[in-house]
Amino acid sequence: MSTSTASIAEAKSPEPESPSAGDLSTDFIAGLRKSFRLVEADRARQNAVAHNEIEDLALNHAALAGQDRHFSHEVRSRGVTNQQKSGRCWMFAALNTLRPHIIREHGMEEFEFSVAYLQFWDKLERANLFFEEVIEFRDRDYLDREWECLNQRAIHDGGWWNYAAALVGKYGAVPSEAMPETKSSSNTATLNKVLQRLVRSRAARMLERHADGAVLEELREMKNGALAEVYRLLVISLGEPPGEFRWRYVIRPEVPGENRKNDLETATTETLSPEETFTPMSFYQRFIGHSLDEFVCLYHDPKNEPGRHYLMDRARNVAGGECMGFVNVGIDTLKQVAIESILANESMWFAVNMGIDHSKKHGAMHDQLLDYETLFGIDLTLSKADRARFHEGASNHAMALVGVDLDADGQPRKWLAENSWGKEEVESGRWTLSDPWFDEHVYTIIVHRKHVPEAILERFNDEPVPLPAWYPG
Repeated sequence: MSTSTASIAEAKSPEPESPSAGDLSTDFIAGLRKSFRLVEADRARQNAVAHNEIEDLALNHAALAGQDRHFSHEVRSRGVTNQQKSGRCWMFAALNTLRPHIIREHGMEEFEFSVAYLQFWDKLERANLFFEEVIEFRDRDYLDREWECLNQRAIHDGGWWNYAAALVGKYGAVPSEAMPETKSSSNTATLNKVLQRLVRSRAARMLERHADGAVLEELREMKNGALAEVYRLLVISLGEPPGEFRWRYVIRPEVPGENRKNDLETATTETLSPEETFTPMSFYQRFIGHSLDEFVCLYHDPKNEPGRHYLMDRARNVAGGECMGFVNVGIDTLKQVAIESILANESMWFAVNMGIDHSKKHGAMHDQLLDYETLFGIDLTLSKADRARFHEGASNHAMALVGVDLDADGQPRKWLAENSWGKEEVESGRWTLSDPWFDEHVYTIIVHRKHVPEAILERFNDEPVPLPAWYPG
């Protein structure tokens, strides 16, 4: 039986024991030394681990054997993206989910959105949100749990689908050529550090003025001045977002390569669309053409009651925007809805725990792929619910779910994900998920509501159960 968030919060702590009741005594340490014996198998393990990477030793060769990269159903796309040294996976996943439809409907050779464009507005919006939270919490103690959680998240890279949806709905979108990547957009550590210091410096000044009796209007004036500084820093680091741009694209030939000789012998020409002038919003309306509010979030959270509507408090990047909400469903329901979407030739944003059992070299996510238990001779069993409870497992990476391999009975054998880690090590940047790995480490899919059973959609009309800002996941 799952334990509700409320019951956990209401539970009373036991009476504390004496400070030394649970310490490591010298007698206990002496007992460990006396009872320990390095058997032959452990000596072999020690020799191997001393001179090799643990992950290489733990890689389960049997798990990779017999795994092909063929899928019965696959949403086709073109081009591979690379988030490089940034935490923008949720942005890439959202835009990569929209990309196949654009390429297909407009007959493009390939296409890629500008992630740097959305990144710019995300940073500015987060700065504004942080200042608004400073104003909201201006009378809270700095050790208040909710405020401390929000303070730690200031101007970080991570996000959810609803973050991308809010940005696209407000600012539109542009192709990669209209606002290309910079060193700071793809390597965000230093930019984030400077931005965090800037907003916290200005927040400190706002709180000082509040302590001196400043009214709300003055605090917001200070906020606006600080946002002008943030905008300037972002332009220097990322470039200024275009208000208008001219663009055209390569039209895919009906039969690629037909009647073409060696490029060294014969000049070739590309078939181009007419060059047009766009604004980010007109580009969004032309090429995406529908509201991202048509998509809903289904979550498999074994710590909470299935069939209920939940809301992750403070999970947003735009002041006044909607927080991330979801209906909790069983893993079989999650998979069935995902299959329906793929069969309709529509990919999905989905979130996983990428910290367990994956190999970048092999582009594989397989349950027990890294067999630390056999390597060390230990039992590491931990349920999906307990991994969430102890912060061992939660959504920490987003990708586009683009394929499934169904057996003769229509049951999934494996799944296909389009990642945003480039293609240097993994062919075409596409990763294979075994179905057992899906069960254990996939948490969320964002899917068009037309693929979701009506009974689940109705739950989104229910008053959501709030989850605190520090909730795992």
